[in-house]
Amino acid sequence: MPTTLGELADRFDCKIRGNPEIIIDSVGTLLGATPNAISFLSNPAYIKQLKTTRAGAVILEERHQDLCPVPALVAINPYAVYARVADFLHTPKVVIDPYIHPTACISEDAKVADSSRISAHAVIGPGAEIGESVVISEGCIVGAKVTIGSKTRLAPHVVLMSGVEVGKRCIFHSGVVCGSDGFGFAHEDESWIKVPQLGGIVIGDDVEIGANTTVDRGTIENTVIEDGVKLDNLIQIGHNVHIGAHTVMAALCGIAGSTVIGKRCMFGGAVVAVGHLTICDDAVFTFHSTILKSITEPGTYSGALSVDKSPRWRRNAARFKTLDSLIRFGRGTLEKETDE
Repeated sequence: MPTTLGELADRFDCKIRGNPEIIIDSVGTLLGATPNAISFLSNPAYIKQLKTTRAGAVILEERHQDLCPVPALVAINPYAVYARVADFLHTPKVVIDPYIHPTACISEDAKVADSSRISAHAVIGPGAEIGESVVISEGCIVGAKVTIGSKTRLAPHVVLMSGVEVGKRCIFHSGVVCGSDGFGFAHEDESWIKVPQLGGIVIGDDVEIGANTTVDRGTIENTVIEDGVKLDNLIQIGHNVHIGAHTVMAALCGIAGSTVIGKRCMFGGAVVAVGHLTICDDAVFTFHSTILKSITEPGTYSGALSVDKSPRWRRNAARFKTLDSLIRFGRGTLEKETDE
């Protein structure tokens, strides 16, 4: 939707530098943006591209405005402002056309708000409650006694098993499965006895779950995902995991059962955590990290050692932790010998 730079500044509470009457109709990269597109700078590594950009305007921090050859929106958090601008310019405003497709199968005692849309071949189970302006896309399965809050959207082929509770304004992408049995088996002699998975899942408001991600139901109590959590594609959340508000996880993460994760944590791709851990608020884990013990202090954590025989791996892991102190000790000894 075309607009002026001045209108964007007013709408998103930015300072403006340059001509407010420039027409902006799209977003683009610093290198590829056209004169009617707006770009952004949040990483100083791209300053060289900023100096040569042909964008109509750039969203940036105040410290970079003098380096910008075109008009600018000055913001404290340029990337967040860019996200809102891109959404405003490009995302179609969703108007829910209330509709129930004739091939949808809806249980007689399910409650479906009149403002919701139920697409072809969707199944709504007994006792389910579908809130206002909810979108259930093609081929979705909503199990018995599932509740879905207003304005939540399920992409095609999402499965919500019985007893799952979903909040408002959530987005579930294709292939998501919530409420599958947790991986619970008791070992007896040479066999395994399945432990009944009797809990449910409680998902808060504004949660987004990526394609083909799975969230297991609790064994006795619920698996919990709090407000504002964002999960990427192909993530496994085990039974009885509790994820704090506004935590984000990139693709291929795996969180084993009964792990409690704090608020505002960040997990890079392919991070794994063993079960029954507690992770404090504001912990950050870089790509492919392995979490083997509870984390009690906020900060950034890294580390993954290659697979080996367990006894040797444990010895090497213990030695790895002492390398820094050994090197410092060695330097001190060398300096002392040199002085003498």
